[in-house]
Formats: sequence, structure tokens, C-alpha cells
Amino acid sequence: MVMQATFDPFRIAKFGVGFDSTIDRLTSEFFTDSFQGTQNFPPYNIIKRDGLNYDIEMAVAGFAEEDLEIEYADNVLTVSSKISEPFKDSKEPEYVHKGISARQFTKKFSLADDVIVNDASMKNGMLIISMEKIVPEGKKKRSIKIVSE
Repeated sequence: MVMQATFDPFRIAKFGVGFDSTIDRLTSEFFTDSFQGTQNFPPYNIIKRDGLNYDIEMAVAGFAEEDLEIEYADNVLTVSSKISEPFKDSKEPEYVHKGISARQFTKKFSLADDVIVNDASMKNGMLIISMEKIVPEGKKKRSIKIVSE
């Protein structure tokens, strides 16, 4: 019997320095979302505008700006709805077909240490969250001068 080696992406913790918090975040998000049934609502896109700028587009038709909450803490961006009872003060209409949802949701996105959230906007039922990767001076590409002794 031939045994094949399997690739374990989390073994980098044995060989890398400073990746422990990143690996903890990845495994935490993977296991909680994958095995507890992550929601597919609302649908979203993640767009890479260029090497340093990203957007998350989230389809939130039916939600007003005040119905949404966006928080960022510990490298996790959380977008959630605040609607609890849409027809609290009046009787809910009788629907023939109800295809537009206004249900509660929470979406979490893990961001790298060097990504910051710049702003958020709403246009035509789309929530757009703009982010930017900040490259410190010490990590930017530079030429190293060779000095003769």
C-alpha cells in the first residue's frame, strides 16, 4: 500500500512566524460558517479593483440605510440588518406572492491585517463597502544598493 502525503495549508504555523492570528481567524471562520450552515442571504460580490483596492457589493433591496449596521473589529467586518418587525404598527398585507425578503441577516468577512475599511454607500439597492490594502513603507518594493568593502 502506497501512502500519499496530503497537503495541509494550516501546517504553515510550524514554519512561519506571525501567521498564528491569521490561521486562527481562518479556521474559526471556516468551521463556524461551514458546519453551522452559513446563510446565502443577502447575495454579495467581492471585487478587486486593482492591486490595493477592494469592494464588497451586497444586494440589499428593500432595506434602507438605517436598517443596516456595519461594524469592524478584530479584522472582522460584520454587516447585519436591524429590521425586527417590518409591520409592527400596522397589519401585514395579504401577499399573493412574496419574493422580496426583509429577513434578519448577519454576514461576516475576515480581512487581512493590512486592509482597512474606507467607507460604505448605497445605490440602487446595492450596499457597497470600499476597502484598501495599506502597504507599509518597509514592505514596499525598493532597490538595495550593493556596497563594496
